[in-house]
Amino acid sequence: PITPGELLCLGSSLAFSGLFYYLYRKKARVVARIQEAPKLQVDDDLPALVSAADGRCLPFVALEGIVLPAKAALTSHYHEGLQGVIQKLLLKEHRLIWNSLARSW
Repeated sequence: PITPGELLCLGSSLAFSGLFYYLYRKKARVVARIQEAPKLQVDDDLPALVSAADGRCLPFVALEGIVLPAKAALTSHYHEGLQGVIQKLLLKEHRLIWNSLARSW
């Protein structure tokens, strides 16, 4: 005989497993798109390539090349000789839609 508490635990376990599997598959698709991204070099041809793209935007590209830091390069505490820079500005626009039920944007 199975008790109602055991059924509740089994159902919630299956629900959580399904939810986490869905989130895993969603993130795995994003990672696959990033790994398949074309690799472009940072050179004089890059501005012409971006302006020729649809909407003047290149989604999921990997840029390879040398960048110069604005002030000083960041050095890794864990790997000798590894340096990096931080992107200063990231602009992301979201389209606002009026929700008449909640009366908000």
